[in-house]
Amino acid sequence: MRRALRQRAERRQLMTAEADVLGELRRLRARLPQLTGALAASADGLVLARDTPGDGAEGVAALTAAALGVALRLTEATGQGGFRELLIRGEDGYVATYAAGGSAVLTLLADPRINVGRLHLEARRSSARIAELVDGALDKPQPEKEVRPPWPTPKPPSRKPRP
Repeated sequence: MRRALRQRAERRQLMTAEADVLGELRRLRARLPQLTGALAASADGLVLARDTPGDGAEGVAALTAAALGVALRLTEATGQGGFRELLIRGEDGYVATYAAGGSAVLTLLADPRINVGRLHLEARRSSARIAELVDGALDKPQPEKEVRPPWPTPKPPSRKPRP
């Protein structure tokens, strides 16, 4: 229960960075016109921001979380250190996922004609910026919720001045 409450609080904090992260995704797509989609997601598959056509962002984020789990185990098992990036080449293009701090990932969809070196260069810069935004949102102290008793609070008696 405590873990679930902590996860909900983290999700609320992550969503505060949504506009800034979306701006970074749009700037990245402007620098790389061969990108067909970009999304930032939490490591557990929650979409933080997306700049993609269609409605499949939630499914891509969930699949990214699953692939991330496998990639983490693979890098650990082979002694290659922590996860940094994953590149998948399909017949019709690329899917690239980059670590964005400890709490988020950046997933990009690209045309098959993209320059992969440039993709890595720009995506690594953007993932570092997204990591700053997300980690900054998680580090911000959240305002304490005012605790009120479940019963009505009596008002103090009013005193009228004597004439």
